[in-house]
Amino acid sequence: MNLASDLMLSAAGSPWWEKVFSFQDYGELIGLLWPSLVAGAVLGVVGGVVGVVVMARDMGFAVHGISELSFAGAAAALLMGMDVVTGSIIGSIIAALLLGLLGAGARERNAITGVLMPFGLGLGILFLALYEGRSANKFGLLTGQIVAVDEAKVTTMVVGAIVVLAGMAIIWRPLMFASTDPWVAAARGVPVRGLSVAFVVLLGLSVAMAIQVVGALLVLSLLITPAAAALQLTARPGKAVALSVTFALISVVGGILLALAGSLPVSPYVTTISFALWIGAKLVARRRAARGFTEVRRPAAAPAPAPSR
Repeated sequence: MNLASDLMLSAAGSPWWEKVFSFQDYGELIGLLWPSLVAGAVLGVVGGVVGVVVMARDMGFAVHGISELSFAGAAAALLMGMDVVTGSIIGSIIAALLLGLLGAGARERNAITGVLMPFGLGLGILFLALYEGRSANKFGLLTGQIVAVDEAKVTTMVVGAIVVLAGMAIIWRPLMFASTDPWVAAARGVPVRGLSVAFVVLLGLSVAMAIQVVGALLVLSLLITPAAAALQLTARPGKAVALSVTFALISVVGGILLALAGSLPVSPYVTTISFALWIGAKLVARRRAARGFTEVRRPAAAPAPAPSR
């Protein structure tokens, strides 16, 4: 049997795709794991809204730094037998406060993020190395674990989502003003520094919630990629938020539905779908730009000659 046959058939003679996807008893799985779908939908809405502001403030790198300390907090809670969600939130808030208070500008914020990332990742790996429990719990913190989402965690996520969305609604207009032109906003009396701290705290809560589904390593796929895809298609904040939420919901809920039928963690499905959406948005944006350029460069029709008398 050659290599191609080995890839097509497993040891029991089953096609390889049946090892990746198995829709046997799929309806029962959805009925049992409905909290994961609800949690994914909640995170899709939060990630879509917050991600637009993250892109507007050029804080994609900061999201990664917050996720690493959130991972360290979750790993510490796992080691001490505490609630992992609580530990994740504590780590995210600590990272967010450090970024908000110490990182006034983009350069300082990037420097602090570069310091926090290896520190948080090192602490998280240390705590996981000391943890003697199930290895699935360790792996789930990095890549997500949908079966670990129960009704209690869904309730926690819904409460957290309400807090984040309410906070974003309160500070939305001055925050977008400060994100677009911070100098003019400060001159007009907008509390730019206070808005920055408030937003990074809300961002920290969003990261802590996202880690429960997609894991610490791939949280960017939820808080960055959908918003980046939306901003390829429109520059209007309201429309960008609507598209970003739509893309995030498709990525997260679609990824969970595929993961329920597969043997892989949820994060590869979520990241693949979100990346495909970004590629599609990028192609549409390039096609629009090329069409607009062609229309601009198209020579105007020559005026008709005046009739001779």
